[in-house]
Amino acid sequence: MAKIVFEHITKEFIDEKRGKVRAVDDASFTIDDKEFMVFVGPSGCGKTTSLRMIAGLEKQTMGNIYIGDTLVNNLHPKERDIAMVFQDYALYPHMTIYENLSFGLRNLKTPKDEIDRKVKRAAEILSIEDLLDRKPRELSGGQRQRVAVGRAIVRNPKVFLFDEPLSNLDAKLRVQMRIEIAELHKKLGTTIVYVTHDQVEAMTLGQRIVVMNKGVIQQIASPDELYNSPVNMFVAGFIGAPSMNFIQCKVDNDRFIAEDIYLPIPEKFLKAMSKYQSKDIIMGIRPEDIHDEKYSQTVKNKSEIMANIKVVEKLGSENLLYFDKWGNTITARVSSKSKIVYGDKAKIVFDMDKIHIFDKETEMAI
Repeated sequence: MAKIVFEHITKEFIDEKRGKVRAVDDASFTIDDKEFMVFVGPSGCGKTTSLRMIAGLEKQTMGNIYIGDTLVNNLHPKERDIAMVFQDYALYPHMTIYENLSFGLRNLKTPKDEIDRKVKRAAEILSIEDLLDRKPRELSGGQRQRVAVGRAIVRNPKVFLFDEPLSNLDAKLRVQMRIEIAELHKKLGTTIVYVTHDQVEAMTLGQRIVVMNKGVIQQIASPDELYNSPVNMFVAGFIGAPSMNFIQCKVDNDRFIAEDIYLPIPEKFLKAMSKYQSKDIIMGIRPEDIHDEKYSQTVKNKSEIMANIKVVEKLGSENLLYFDKWGNTITARVSSKSKIVYGDKAKIVFDMDKIHIFDKETEMAI
């Protein structure tokens, strides 16, 4: 049983310049047994601090942490039955890969035959059997990362903790390692807590995702729910690439007014908008829900605008269009068949069934 529970966890630091800093603010959540949970957010949001508190490398200022049924507040890291994989691999350069993998077990006085069995099993799982006699300097970045993961596997812990393990790898290798880590979770069937600043990693790996900002948990949800139903503007803007466009509008009966543009309010929002008559709201729309009018046949609830295109990025599978409107630069992700080029005055279609609406003052979803 490797459920992890945070009960009202707060972590404060003393900074010489800023005084008391609250790195994690009253966080409460449960990570289920065998779940793959990802913490994501910008630098300084509290995600790594949360991971380090699970590991016992940082002690919380307030609150309780449970691993399984055990309160671990005062337990040393080695007593928590966890294994941590760091972004810099933390391999011993003078040891062979076999010696690196077996190091922790040797320190625990594990019998040699058991060490050999566990090392070879980990090597087989990670496809590094032919690397066991090499030194770390002879390996590629991806191979070193596999060894770092293998060193965690041999301990057979209740919980695996990953601290931005792919940040030192190039883009192609990151994709490959994402696949391998996802497969590893299925093979081992254990609890994994994974920290990253990369929302693509979070969305592709996590069964659920904890989105943090400035020490506060913004939302905990599945990737689909985060994308389709963000609870506030921060989550809406952080999840998705390119990020969501935000447009300030005034509510006028059954329509939004954005400067000289009138946009019909979708039926599902009409009741909620009755409280916002003559008030400003923020409309959010993702780039993939803005189309070249010539390739918008599948859009049922259309609003058309004219846009002066200032940049076009052709990515092969899609084109990104950028245009200035309502004091913002708006991004549209359109079909690669689109013939729109830099300098065009183009007819652009908004899919109004895909918009999100936020309260201007609270920035919460409506």
